[in-house]
Amino acid sequence: MMEEEEFEFAEDLESILHLTPEVQLAIEQVFPSEDPLDRAEFNAVEYINTLFPTEQSLANIDDVVNKIRLKIRRLDDDIRTVVRGQTNVGQDGRQALEEAQIAIQLLFGKIKDIKDKAEKSEQMVKEITRDIKQLDHAKRHLTTSITTLNHLHMLAGGVDSLEAMTRKRQYGEVANLLQGVVNVLEHFHKYMGIPQIRQLSERVKAAQSELGTQILADFEEAFPSQGSKVAWLDKIDRRYAWIKRQLVDYEEKYGRMFPEEWCMTERIAVEFCHITRVELAKVMRTRAKEIEVKLLLFAIQRTTNFEGLLAKRFTGCTLTDIPGQKRPESPLDPTNPFLEDEPGEDVGTEKDADLPRKPKAPDNPFHGIVSKCFEPHLYVYIESQDKNLGELIDRFVADFRAQGPPKAGTEEGGAVLPSCADLFVYYKKCMVQCSQLSTGEPMIALTTIFQKFLREYAWKILSGNLPKSSSNSGGLTITSLLKEKEGSEVAKFTVDELCLICSILSTAEYCLATTQQLEEKLKEKVDKVLVERINLTGEMDTFST
Repeated sequence: MMEEEEFEFAEDLESILHLTPEVQLAIEQVFPSEDPLDRAEFNAVEYINTLFPTEQSLANIDDVVNKIRLKIRRLDDDIRTVVRGQTNVGQDGRQALEEAQIAIQLLFGKIKDIKDKAEKSEQMVKEITRDIKQLDHAKRHLTTSITTLNHLHMLAGGVDSLEAMTRKRQYGEVANLLQGVVNVLEHFHKYMGIPQIRQLSERVKAAQSELGTQILADFEEAFPSQGSKVAWLDKIDRRYAWIKRQLVDYEEKYGRMFPEEWCMTERIAVEFCHITRVELAKVMRTRAKEIEVKLLLFAIQRTTNFEGLLAKRFTGCTLTDIPGQKRPESPLDPTNPFLEDEPGEDVGTEKDADLPRKPKAPDNPFHGIVSKCFEPHLYVYIESQDKNLGELIDRFVADFRAQGPPKAGTEEGGAVLPSCADLFVYYKKCMVQCSQLSTGEPMIALTTIFQKFLREYAWKILSGNLPKSSSNSGGLTITSLLKEKEGSEVAKFTVDELCLICSILSTAEYCLATTQQLEEKLKEKVDKVLVERINLTGEMDTFST
């Protein structure tokens, strides 16, 4: 009877128990099984067809039924055991819950005790650290007070010593002491509201001011100004000799008083150069009519020599404006005098043998620091060259008339006239002279002079000496020479006249090529901003014609 009741209970339980897919999946994961009876989607018909796939297999139906009944009986036994075992679960669970609650209460009490002890420890630590912080602050303040008092003692004693040494003019000792006092005073900037500190600061400033005034007065007394502004250019050597002596005397007596990085010797020399340039400019403006070429070149030579001496002695670190570098000169064609090396030549005429060699700007940072004042007066040099070139052209004309035209059968016959080469050699010397004196407007003025006498050479030496024919009493021109005439109108020339015509043509060709190279050389020498003003196209056209 009990088995039947349990079987009925199981059937009722199965009829009302419907598990969700999630629960079913969890059961399959916990208790995996390959038995078709354990599947949620069990189909009895498919299961029977699996057991009895054919009619012949029905012969074993009794064995299959017995196996199933045996399995059912075993499941019933398992279910019965589980159901009977659950009768005491409620009482055991309540007892376990009570034990857990008691354990939790004990644990809570222990946690509370630990928390109370932690709070007491934290309070104790705070009290200890508060005392340590107070002691640390006291130590820091005490250290600051001691340091400040030491600085104050040093400052007060240093100010007293500084004032005493200033009165005694002990500049060597003052130099080190003043720097130390200033450094100590920096620590008291935040204490300037205290009257005593402010008073010490004012005493230091007063001592600095007094030192500056006193040192300047001592230097003015040590460097007498008498003789530093000599009157005229012929005495210019005295200016430079005077500053040389003064610089030597300064370095011996006062050189060690100033830091080496101040470059005091160079600063004195630069200031002298500025004053000299201004004074020379004033003197030359006042006595401009007395300036002669030889005197001007002498003054420029001595001045540029002095600038070169400064470049050897000093670095130029105190200068604010250093002239820019000129671009390097390019080589020229070897058919003209402008190819030859210039630095080693003796430029100028015999009377200009002492021409100054002005150091190039990139090599000398002091270039022009004094000699710049001579540029406004270089017109004297330009006018001199105008006069010299005029005399040279007149000499060429006189020599041509005296010597006569080149003769046929001689080396000179049909060759370039010697005067042409002489003219361009002189041009080159003038150009080098002027570029050493200035690369500005004086070079433009010299170019104008060159243009003038190139045209005069073309007219007076070349066109003016073409032979005259019987049919052209007005003189022969290249155009009329090249015209083809018929009969008796054909121009007749002697062999010597034909030789002269060939010489003039050769000379004109040489002048054309050399004038072009002269223009290129002038553009190299002049300042870049003035290059566009160098143009010898008109003169080249004259020789071409």
